[in-house]
Amino acid sequence: MKIPYGESNFKKVITEGFVYFDKTPYIPTLEAAGSHLFLLRPRRFGKSLFLSMLEYYYDVAHQHEFATLFGNLYIGQNPTPLHNSYQVLFMDFSGIDTDAGHDAILQRFTSKIDMHLQTFLRRYAYPASYQVAIREKASPADKMQQFVELLGEQKFLLLIDEYDHFANSILAADMKLFLRIMGKGGFVRSFYEVLKTATQRGTLDRLFVTGVTPIMLDSMTSGFNIGQNLSLHEAFNEAIGFTKAEVASLLQPLADTCPVGLAPLLADVTRWYNGYRFNLKAPETVYNANMVLYFVKNFDQKRCEYPDPMMDENIASDYGKIMGMFSIGNRDTNFAVLDELINAETVTAQQRRKFEFDKGFDRDDFISLLAYMGFITLERKTLAGETFVIPNYAIREFYFHYFKVELERRNQMSIPNHTLRLAVEKLALYADFQPLLDEMVRALRLLSNRDAMGMDEKHVKVLLLTLLYQTQIYFVQSERELNRKYPDILLLERNPIAVPTQHLIELKYSKKSDKAAGWAAKKQEGLEQVQGYLQLPEIAALQNLVAWLLVTDGEQIEVIKVGA
Repeated sequence: MKIPYGESNFKKVITEGFVYFDKTPYIPTLEAAGSHLFLLRPRRFGKSLFLSMLEYYYDVAHQHEFATLFGNLYIGQNPTPLHNSYQVLFMDFSGIDTDAGHDAILQRFTSKIDMHLQTFLRRYAYPASYQVAIREKASPADKMQQFVELLGEQKFLLLIDEYDHFANSILAADMKLFLRIMGKGGFVRSFYEVLKTATQRGTLDRLFVTGVTPIMLDSMTSGFNIGQNLSLHEAFNEAIGFTKAEVASLLQPLADTCPVGLAPLLADVTRWYNGYRFNLKAPETVYNANMVLYFVKNFDQKRCEYPDPMMDENIASDYGKIMGMFSIGNRDTNFAVLDELINAETVTAQQRRKFEFDKGFDRDDFISLLAYMGFITLERKTLAGETFVIPNYAIREFYFHYFKVELERRNQMSIPNHTLRLAVEKLALYADFQPLLDEMVRALRLLSNRDAMGMDEKHVKVLLLTLLYQTQIYFVQSERELNRKYPDILLLERNPIAVPTQHLIELKYSKKSDKAAGWAAKKQEGLEQVQGYLQLPEIAALQNLVAWLLVTDGEQIEVIKVGA
């Protein structure tokens, strides 16, 4: 089984025997939806391969390959009249350096436009003079205008990948620069104004655009107000990404060769990479395709072990860069949203279809941006708006890594990762809680001195979770529901890392005003709760489990090891 991890060329995937899940049934639905379409999904979700599939389907230059590429797929048996009927202009706006200011960005964007136009002209054997004419134009809009005029009555289809890639980076660093480039008179908006004119003339017959967020859609409204955003439509919920059935078929060969079984494999992959819903009426959630492909490709079939790490470092790097967008708008407001999200595990907002940055950037904007980026996903509709949740464990790890960075930045403190790793290692190997306790006490005192968190039980728990998530030793579960009981924290063995001990941790917060009597009462309450948890069948079945009770007033902590 050849896994197409990192492969985005449809022809290569099909002709070289890679696994491919047929997304071609969406082609007739796309054609019926309109002529100028946007479909947005989080990073590393499979958008580029989907776009490549459309390129090979519509490109007249690949007409002779139609049977080879699509014969075994749905659309090969049910082609639409438009197949292989267009000259296709493909553009990709990733890889534009945004660190050197307006002029450098303009130069790189202009070079991208020129390169794609020149490639098109050579591909379809237009006269060399056409290439010269376009090269002589200075601005992206002028180059595009010259291109349209040279084509005359020739219709073409335009595919744009990562339309907002560079814009996201600009917005995270400098909103004024973003508005200058994307707003009225900016070179990006002027470029899209030319595209709009081309659609009105009939030259640009169809357009399909992918990206991550709709941050440019409002900025382009006057320049390009004919595009339809399909991102939140029920019909396209599973168009990009994997369904549960598709993931199960990928995992079946692993289950056939290893004693782990399909059900546990699917449960773990679901926990790590599933959970995305782009429309509340959609029948199922979607898996991040690249995350699943990474897992399957790196699964050690010889030892029947999961990849280590479970998250591909390339994907982690991408999401780390996107986290720079958390600083857009008011950082305190954004931090409050993150605090709410990791405490309550849900947030509610009115989801934005587009952003109007000239009117400001508020809480609903930030939450909507998190959803488009894949850091949260739709769960349900309420009277107050939409409720969002963290989709999976991989994204939860990102939150706690970022939350630690924000805690350190906001409170001028440092929590060294190497000491945390050593502390959790001592807990894992020897059931020694003291090193981790020392780190907790130190952090709590720093936070208490600055009165930063409005300390209570939930904030102490968040701090402990933040410390635990900085290591890769345990699978961390918070308030997992077990027969209507909710242990605060479970530290469970996470394949492929074998550990001598697993842990249950219960937290109790005693107000300083309640003094010794209050402390004793909280301690007794906690001991009874832990004893109750240990009687649950799911807990009793855990091997080498050590149970702990932590009682704290926000500064001091007492740790009690609890026996069954």
